Amino acid sequence: MKRVVSLSLGSSRRDKSVQAVLAGEEFEIRREGVDGDQQRFVRRLAELDGTVDAIGFGGMDRYLWSNGKRYEFPAAARLLAGAVKTPVLDGSGLKNTLERQAVEWLASHGELDFKGTRTLVVSGVDRFGMGEAIAAQGGEVVFGDLLFGLGLPFPIRGIAALRRVAAVLLPLVLRMPISMLYPTGEKQEAIVPKHEAWYRWADTIAGDFLYIRRHLPTAESGTLNGKTILTNTTTAADHEELRSRGVSRLITTTPVFDGRSFGTNVMEAMLVALEERPLDEAGYRAWIERLGWTPHIVDLRRG
Repeated sequence: MKRVVSLSLGSSRRDKSVQAVLAGEEFEIRREGVDGDQQRFVRRLAELDGTVDAIGFGGMDRYLWSNGKRYEFPAAARLLAGAVKTPVLDGSGLKNTLERQAVEWLASHGELDFKGTRTLVVSGVDRFGMGEAIAAQGGEVVFGDLLFGLGLPFPIRGIAALRRVAAVLLPLVLRMPISMLYPTGEKQEAIVPKHEAWYRWADTIAGDFLYIRRHLPTAESGTLNGKTILTNTTTAADHEELRSRGVSRLITTTPVFDGRSFGTNVMEAMLVALEERPLDEAGYRAWIERLGWTPHIVDLRRG
């Protein structure tokens, strides 16, 4: 049996352990949160190194991408420096392939009309494959990188504008403390309604679930009635939370195991564990095709 652990800076309340079969191989998959404690993260990473087949890095990005250029967080690189035996995957390989293909599949199968509707992508530099694919569909798209990532009241309209903003700001953002960019530990549990006008504007809200959840409008506002959420890393409790706020559909880009959609870092770690070597873009695409991964659609209007 292969063992994969997703070690996250996030809340331990979202921890989960399941067994699954992928390409005929049995897996034990475990998600462990350290509640924002970076020293605890480093210690646990050292304990896992060399004892599991692959490690997923959750709770923040290691890499952000824009216009084909990769930017690395020095803080993430320092956190992961202790892993010298076991590969650590941050999910960016599947964000570039699986999430891009998920958008194309949804459009080609008539599940989402990106061209004829409005889409809010809460962070385009985080879900770069998803964001680029949505923009390529030709509909109205707003990127919330400044709104949701930096708390600045400036929507970014269109992929060209996102690339210009990213080229200027990403070198500065990479130097900011983790706590300013990502909700970690107990902060992941809090919902502070904000940016309601943009949730209301959009027909589909896409991107990292923690960013989406962080500022969800209240049920009483009716803002999310009939909306579609395109994301991953959701739990059964998240489904109920979205249903209570009127969301009609939840679409996740990663497979569901035991009621849980795991993050791209987990699925990427599983593929690398299967291959027993690093994968490039072609390698990820080959595995996605072999496994027949397509988006998972949940109608939240049903009980």
